[in-house]
Amino acid sequence: MTRVVFLDPAEREMLWAANYYENKADGLGEEFLTEVRRTVTRIQERPKSGRVIRGRTRRRLLRRFPFGIMYCIEGEDIVVVAIMHLRRRPDYWKERI
Repeated sequence: MTRVVFLDPAEREMLWAANYYENKADGLGEEFLTEVRRTVTRIQERPKSGRVIRGRTRRRLLRRFPFGIMYCIEGEDIVVVAIMHLRRRPDYWKERI
């Protein structure tokens, strides 16, 4: 299966969001992480299925949570650029690629 690599800022965003949701309701943070894992698996299975957002950067939306996974295909790897909240500063991640 294709290897997935998270940029450090993307991993921090994911953990911050999980912590935020966990503080809202017990177990919700884990549900968020589960949905991230499911979406990453879908990306691994069909890397080119994400919508092209800019250049070679693609996005897959999470179900139930207002987040998208921004990623690029780099050879045999998938590089997760951001775990982006869909209603906040939509272009902040562009400097990462």
